[in-house]
Amino acid sequence: MDGTVLVADDDRTIRTVLTQALTRAGCRVHATGSLVTLKHWVEEGRGDLVISDVVMPDGNGLKALPEIARLRPNLPVIVISAQNTIMTAIQAAEAEAFDYLPKPFDLPDLMKRVSTGLKATRQRKLPQHETLDEPADQDLPLVGHSPEMQDLYRLVARVMNTDLPVLITGASGTGKSLIARALHDYSDRREWPFVIAGAHDLETPEGAKALISKAGQGTLLFDEVSDLDVYAQARLTRLLDRLGKSAPRIITTSQKDLSDEEFREDLFFRLAGVTIPVPPLQNRLEDIPELAAHFLTAAAHEGQPRRQLSSHAVKCLRTYSWPGNIRQLENTMHQLSVTATETEITVGEIEAVLGSLQDTARQMHYGSDGLSAAVAHHINRYFDLHGQALPPAGLYGRILPEIERPLIEIALDATGGNQAKCADLLGLNRNTLRKKLTMLGIEVTRRRRLM
Repeated sequence: MDGTVLVADDDRTIRTVLTQALTRAGCRVHATGSLVTLKHWVEEGRGDLVISDVVMPDGNGLKALPEIARLRPNLPVIVISAQNTIMTAIQAAEAEAFDYLPKPFDLPDLMKRVSTGLKATRQRKLPQHETLDEPADQDLPLVGHSPEMQDLYRLVARVMNTDLPVLITGASGTGKSLIARALHDYSDRREWPFVIAGAHDLETPEGAKALISKAGQGTLLFDEVSDLDVYAQARLTRLLDRLGKSAPRIITTSQKDLSDEEFREDLFFRLAGVTIPVPPLQNRLEDIPELAAHFLTAAAHEGQPRRQLSSHAVKCLRTYSWPGNIRQLENTMHQLSVTATETEITVGEIEAVLGSLQDTARQMHYGSDGLSAAVAHHINRYFDLHGQALPPAGLYGRILPEIERPLIEIALDATGGNQAKCADLLGLNRNTLRKKLTMLGIEVTRRRRLM
């Protein structure tokens, strides 16, 4: 790499690490712990790229971006921040930062972005509107600081103000509708309506016309588009073909693989301008303490007793597989806010609500009646653990992954991790198998099968 990099961070250790790494890569580096000093350097014409923290002792790095752009319109700025929420990513995108990385960052990844930035020039002018004020964490539509969520935040921020249709994919309960709502609420379409549409809205030309009129230049969401039958798919295709320049943005969600033969290929390409995959909760277990606290706080705001989790209770939550994803965790926390006997929720109370699904499955024996009877025994025991109350909603989505997971894992083991052979063994389309591996969070390692 060749160029001069300006580094602004109040953490001396980070300044030292970046200075050493960039210098070894061939860059010249000026590092400071002051935002005012950074602005002076920029005004003097120093630097080919800036790496700036957000929270500085003498200012806010994001709010300084418009001034930096005014002084040096083509100067790329990479924003790094420990305030790694979706709003930070959105604000960085709105201020047209060249890139955004959450702390702690991966140094090789940052170096690649610096290399790209040194070769790039800014092509767009910064918007002149004020950046959004940072809301309280409890008001954010999406919660989590895991690497998976940071990738999602950056993708949402990048596509937020484009006109491209968006397809949001992921298992049931992962929060696809929340992402759709965030794409609307933080975009430049937020003053227009957010309309959720169904197959019934497409039954007549008049209904489709009314739908477009209702949404205006806002957002039109088709939830679980994979559930549309072939006739509804044809009507939706015709609707999309009639959209004009002032049409609403189209967002769709699906927990199923749209490459399936039953879904129209031409419709799929119309909907998947950008695909946003949502990770299952078991792929972001480090977010569970924050999510659980968020849901308990929300329950308290709704009038339930204020609860908190013991350290052992948090560990218990992180060992569970969460087949029902975020929705299951939310339902669990709301139920515990009502049923817990003390302010601090215990491990025993959590296990009682969850029904110890995983332990039961591991201890289950098939017996002479076969798999069907064993599954029935398992499900009956789960209902019994809830006494006279019904289990939390979403039971179908929680039970099926518990059965699918061991089946796929054993089949993968038997085929040495060869996905093509595993798909043939299971009788699945290879794309369907890949989708299930992602949804269930199953890691695949190719190896020779030892018999």
